[in-house]
Amino acid sequence: MLTISHISKTYGLNSVLKDVSFTLNTGERIGLVGANGVGKSTLIKIIAGVLPADGGTITLPAGTELGYLSQVITGYDDQTLGDLIAQASTRLNALESRMRQLEADMTRLTDEALDKAMAEYGNVTEQFERLGGYEGNSRVESVLAGLQIDHLPRERLFSTFSGGEKARAGLALLLLGAPDVLLLDEPTNHIDMLALGWLESYLAAYSGAVLVVSHDRQFLNRVVNAIVEIDEHSKQAKRYSGDYDTYHQAKIGERLKWEADYARQQEQMAELTLAFKETTRNNNNYRPQTDNDKFMRGAKKGTHDNTVSKRIHVAEEKLKRLEAEAIPQPPAPLKFDPRFDPEALKGRLPMVVSRLSQRFGERQVLDEVSFTVSLNTRMVLVGPNGAGKSTLIRLLAGQTKADSGEVMVNQAVKIGYLDQEGGQMADEHTLYEAFRVGMEYPDQVLKTVLIRSGLFRYTDFEKPVNGLSSGQRRKLQIARLIFGRANLLLLDEPTNDLSFDVLEAMETALHEFPGPVIAASHDRRFIQQFGGDLFEVRDGRLIQHLGGYEAYVEAQKAYA
Repeated sequence: MLTISHISKTYGLNSVLKDVSFTLNTGERIGLVGANGVGKSTLIKIIAGVLPADGGTITLPAGTELGYLSQVITGYDDQTLGDLIAQASTRLNALESRMRQLEADMTRLTDEALDKAMAEYGNVTEQFERLGGYEGNSRVESVLAGLQIDHLPRERLFSTFSGGEKARAGLALLLLGAPDVLLLDEPTNHIDMLALGWLESYLAAYSGAVLVVSHDRQFLNRVVNAIVEIDEHSKQAKRYSGDYDTYHQAKIGERLKWEADYARQQEQMAELTLAFKETTRNNNNYRPQTDNDKFMRGAKKGTHDNTVSKRIHVAEEKLKRLEAEAIPQPPAPLKFDPRFDPEALKGRLPMVVSRLSQRFGERQVLDEVSFTVSLNTRMVLVGPNGAGKSTLIRLLAGQTKADSGEVMVNQAVKIGYLDQEGGQMADEHTLYEAFRVGMEYPDQVLKTVLIRSGLFRYTDFEKPVNGLSSGQRRKLQIARLIFGRANLLLLDEPTNDLSFDVLEAMETALHEFPGPVIAASHDRRFIQQFGGDLFEVRDGRLIQHLGGYEAYVEAQKAYA
């Protein structure tokens, strides 16, 4: 249904896409993944015709309807929701009108003309049924209810809706239009867990084709049947069959092969270097046999030197070839290395929160919240946007002061704070300057460990912070957090803007972290894998769900 052939796109000196090619067939639902800034949204816009490509072609069969959902919904502000719903059904209305026309024609046509009309009628009715036309108004109500916007008055102007309502309404209108190919750019933004569950079921059963950009691993697991990854360095696309978990296992296999290939090449290079040195040393120590015939002694010495020279030359050539095709060293696993003083914390709590309250205008965000943080505390905060998760994290980190209450922090505690917006970094710094602020190690040590982490290359060090992509800024925050040697971590939406490889590596590092961790997150996969105690921030209070994430999901149904 869709063929992407050799697509390239460059902005100035920055190559975003390079010779990207793949196909999307009927019934396929492809997840488009890759590090932030690699060009996923750019590719979607090129396919949708919003942006031109520098090279390559996009091919759609004649008559194929394509629907595009951008991250920001615009262009509907002066229309009512009712008008937009009616417009979204234009394709189905046209198909129904054609069916009725053909039905009337078939009562009077004969022979070949009748056969032709009947064949077209079969095609039109198949499309009408496939797109849900026979469901009529119930389909409209089902989509609006599924995305939890059925309460919105149809006569209201689109411009009066909130950002979240606009996102869900835009998605509803796209689905009601029933295009053959759906292009979705982060469709899970602004959607709560109940609407998300409905959307996952809807897309998993979609009769057309779907190409979706998403950072939600659980969403990809439940919706897609193939993954296309745009590589951060080559800018090219690679296809993997299956859902996210299958893709993740394939990436683990690639990593293991990389490590094995690197180790084998290093061993070969070491053997050649050793052979070169030993051959050279043995030649220098060469003692010809005693022979009164000077000519014969010289001939033997020449033959020996010739043989050794050839051996050295062969070893040198092999070593040069290996060095020219050197496999880069795999990055070291991410690891948090906290600085602990067991004696200073012995018998004492790292943090005590007492009757913490915060109000913004008329809204009570936190209302006398109290809890203690022990050495093995692992707490995840959940709740809708605006509930107060980030506010609580900022208060615990000492970034803002509460209206009342107290956060008591043990003197032996060093807090590592990951803020949601990356506001802790100065825009005028280069990437490396921002990284080394507050670090106690020599520059060469810091540069070496930063490169070995795999988060950045040496060529990235001089990039200005204000020119970094959201993904690069997030990786810089993660790097500072890892090498800052904090012993208590406060993480505000730690999975935002991270590529899956960095995200999976960070989650593994968090599992191995021996100190207390408090994280605010909306990422279902992170919440489930993080473990620990789950607290919902609601109406100014912390509500613990002893049954974990599943208990929290069930509790939300009571509020719906």
